[in-house]
Amino acid sequence: MISKEQFEKYQQITINYFNKAGIVLTEEEKKRIEVADLGLGQLETTGLQLLTYVNTDRCCAKELVLIPYQTCPEHRHPNIGDRSGKEETFRCRFGKVYLYVEGEPTQNIKAVIPKGKEHAYTVFNEIELNPGEQYTLAPNTLHWFQGGEEGAVISEFSTASTDELDIFTDSEIQRIPVINE
Repeated sequence: MISKEQFEKYQQITINYFNKAGIVLTEEEKKRIEVADLGLGQLETTGLQLLTYVNTDRCCAKELVLIPYQTCPEHRHPNIGDRSGKEETFRCRFGKVYLYVEGEPTQNIKAVIPKGKEHAYTVFNEIELNPGEQYTLAPNTLHWFQGGEEGAVISEFSTASTDELDIFTDSEIQRIPVINE
């Protein structure tokens, strides 16, 4: 749970990052920025800020912001009924993002795993994305990602998004944010 003051603070931080990346938002879009603390109350280290432009039954487009060393924790987008899980492409627009996926573990990863949550991170194949670089994740792929020392702005293009059904390795995570008025 986050306070209204924290929510508004992180919305403004997010707008500042979009400005750094040269991403222009309407006033209405600025109001729709989501601040996801994932129910942990540790937004400085775990969570993300995002804006969804479109999410239909066929496609989704979002902008994601990570402050320096902020982590979107390990999760996957499962199949739902007879429909495949979300396929998503991350394209770095500003800063640096460290993406971790299944596969051969990278020795000496660059990300910093949030203290006390080491048990909730199991995939360590590191993919470093710099501005203009992108990577596509297949449906149901276990992954997590973290902003570098400047933070990061990432465009996400995907099939339909059902974030509320994501499966996180850390059972304490609540995907839908709760704002304490």
